[in-house]
Amino acid sequence: MSELVTLQVNGEPRQCPVQTRLPDLLEQLGMNPRLVAVEYNGEILHRQFWSETQIQNGDRLEIVTIVGGGTVSF
Repeated sequence: MSELVTLQVNGEPRQCPVQTRLPDLLEQLGMNPRLVAVEYNGEILHRQFWSETQIQNGDRLEIVTIVGGGTVSF
């Protein structure tokens, strides 16, 4: 059985497998990585760091979807 980590995504508890990287998590959540912005543990996370960011137990993510004319929370 795969080990899971627990995190918060937009205030909701979620789980994902250990060693999940941020782009994989976004995909699992059904999000297009090109159309979202991510706050990771209180800091805006620049895209250049996404592929090396491994989700850890207790992480807090706020993810917003970019839409024409503004942003919308997912």
